[in-house]
Amino acid sequence: MMHDRRLWLLLLLAGIGGWQWWQGRPVSQPPGELAVEPPTQSPTTAPVRMHNDFELRPRAYYDISARLLRRENYRFDRGAALAPLDFAVGWGVMSRTEVLDQLGIRQSNRYFHLSWQTPPAPPQKILDSAANMHLIPADASVARSLDRMRPGQVVRLRGLLVDASDAHGWRWNTSLTRDDRGAGACELMYVQLAEVIPTQLLMTQQGPR
Repeated sequence: MMHDRRLWLLLLLAGIGGWQWWQGRPVSQPPGELAVEPPTQSPTTAPVRMHNDFELRPRAYYDISARLLRRENYRFDRGAALAPLDFAVGWGVMSRTEVLDQLGIRQSNRYFHLSWQTPPAPPQKILDSAANMHLIPADASVARSLDRMRPGQVVRLRGLLVDASDAHGWRWNTSLTRDDRGAGACELMYVQLAEVIPTQLLMTQQGPR
């Protein structure tokens, strides 16, 4: 009986892992710059709000259309109750397939890492055209939209950059610039809209190459 339970558990875990891989498999894209414009950030007068047990203090309105490079779900760190997933995204040169194919891209422990043998574009441009974002879904509908997004897709996220805190003194602050590095350089975003931009629309917007 114990053997049967272990076998069932292994099959269940394998099934979950297979489904997560299938759901998150990358989308292939044609060459060219798929997300041309950098994110837009502007002042906000949005009030402080409670989200679950966290106080969110809005710092800026944020609107970004970018290529999803990688995504990572978090379940066990302190921030997972607030921001259960991270998106690594790129725009401009970092939305070009021919550039991304020459880069190593990974996420771990809430960080985003890039590596290369020979840089396929100026390194400063590469670094300034990508970001790691900690995402707070505003509601269940937004959470479902984020869960369905796959690396390779061009996605639009709209909402607020926020600083978060709880009653026990825990704090998590957002970055407000795109050219910072290391700890504290990620955007903490309260996502109010999340949508995929169809590739056909991107090609139409770009016009002939």
